[in-house]
Amino acid sequence: MTITTHTPSPAATPPSSAAAPSTEERSALDRAIQELAVGAESWARTPLAQRAELLTATHAAIATQAERWAVRARDIKGLDADSQLVGEEWISGPYATLAGVGTLAHSVAGLAAGKSPLAGVKTGTAPGDRVTIPVLPHTAYEALLLHGFSAEVWLKPGVTADRARAAAGLGELTPTRSGGVGLVLGAGNITSIPPLDVLYEIVANNRSVLLKLNPIMAGMMSVYRAALRPLIKAGLLRIVQGGGDVGGYLAHHSGISHVHITGSAATHDVVVWGAGAEGRARKAAGTPLLDKEITSELGGVAPIIVVPSAWTKRDLRYQAEHVATQRLHNGGYNCIAGQIVVLSRDWPQKKAFLAELRAAIARTPGRRAWYPGSDDRVAGAAISYPKAERLADGARLLIDIQADEDARDLQTTEYFSPVLGVIELPGTGQAFLDAAVTTVNADFLGTLGANLLIDPAERRRLGQGFRQSIADLEYGTIAINSWTGLGFLTATASWGAFPGHTLDNVQSGIGVVHNALLIDSPERTVVTGPFRPFPRSFAHGEFALFPKPPWFVTARSAQKTGRLLAGFAAKPGWLKMPAIFLSAFKA
Repeated sequence: MTITTHTPSPAATPPSSAAAPSTEERSALDRAIQELAVGAESWARTPLAQRAELLTATHAAIATQAERWAVRARDIKGLDADSQLVGEEWISGPYATLAGVGTLAHSVAGLAAGKSPLAGVKTGTAPGDRVTIPVLPHTAYEALLLHGFSAEVWLKPGVTADRARAAAGLGELTPTRSGGVGLVLGAGNITSIPPLDVLYEIVANNRSVLLKLNPIMAGMMSVYRAALRPLIKAGLLRIVQGGGDVGGYLAHHSGISHVHITGSAATHDVVVWGAGAEGRARKAAGTPLLDKEITSELGGVAPIIVVPSAWTKRDLRYQAEHVATQRLHNGGYNCIAGQIVVLSRDWPQKKAFLAELRAAIARTPGRRAWYPGSDDRVAGAAISYPKAERLADGARLLIDIQADEDARDLQTTEYFSPVLGVIELPGTGQAFLDAAVTTVNADFLGTLGANLLIDPAERRRLGQGFRQSIADLEYGTIAINSWTGLGFLTATASWGAFPGHTLDNVQSGIGVVHNALLIDSPERTVVTGPFRPFPRSFAHGEFALFPKPPWFVTARSAQKTGRLLAGFAAKPGWLKMPAIFLSAFKA
């Protein structure tokens, strides 16, 4: 199988062996690493209670920057000030970061008091000798705020509940064992990714961190420095800018003990093996240029499996908007963006669903192609598939694969742009689901996330066969009647590729982040949501009070709801709930 991925923009291109920063730049970088080495030693001497206090102070500092954070992200992405899409920046920026650091602070404070982050948690089981840990809702607030949604972390086969409780805490269980200085090569698309990666390195791995921003996010520098000032003052964080030459110098610096990268497999391979023909030769020979451990989150081609059954017209419209969201959130520039809809060719409502999908893509608010190289990737997809439809402003591509077309490019290229594909498989019921699982596991690039839409009545009819299908899906996050993006937003969930990838076949990456309960040996996160929003959920027998989610690209009140959610994450309180729900119900 040919495997390709989106090519990084020139500004974000990783280092080549020939590139090097100036003498002045190297001196400044060396000094930062020396300062962080001292910080790492100090961190190893810091009691857990003081660590929790530092995280709490960081939470407070982030809260003071939330407005500035969202506005700066809005401007980087060229959104109008009054656009509903600004809600994405509130929710995927300050809200997600506040939720993450707040939960980490709570976990570390519990460990300081001798309490496992999993104390009192009632575990479950899944096929394949797996233990499951419920992680959403984790608090009474979440039980109401995300009513109808749930998530569980599945542990690797054979890991017992007792072992999981004992191991929860990761690096905080051995705080005097320093992990040295880590390098985080920051993402260029979602503003919460760099700080959340930094926090995980510090807490889960006992490291100080040098964060190199992606050039696309250069405008976030002052915001990050203010929001993360407590970590900077403690000697645990330094933030720098620069291109591929700076990233290369840092990744191979003797003072760096570990590298974490969010980006593409192409970026990863240049860091690990080197650029050009020399890099390809090293990869073929199995002799990496990088002499230290690297973890990564690299995206892929995410499927959206639609299980056929009898849907109402409103179901078709709502789920079409759901699919449009999975592709068009953040303009399509998400590692977890849904890229291929997997339909049953025997579904009587297939044409009606596709009609609703075209309409949903067309009515989603327009936005500029802000991520470098987007137009070129869309054009490349159009060349590969000349029958593709250009929708809305012409920048969105729908590729409905026909019987005489080859789907391989679509299945093995992460387009990282507003390109959505559709493939069809035979069968209905369990036969279709089995075929879909086999196809996406074998033919789709990457294992970061998979989405599955199914009417609750059909799910009940499939019974244990459905649960087995979830177990058979080899993805790091699986969303059932939700979007895997909610798994990203859930602080207590693990986030990363399905385990087992290697440096020479990295797919969607190695390792996990987020995971604020500090769970050892996670295999995947499974998120479940309601098939229908409230009040239709109640009318059809689902107990879910949640309206159209504010992360939907068609949610008209998303900006206000996102702002309120960030305010809630900064300082939770029951009295804030009515305003959030009132705004959300205006979506």
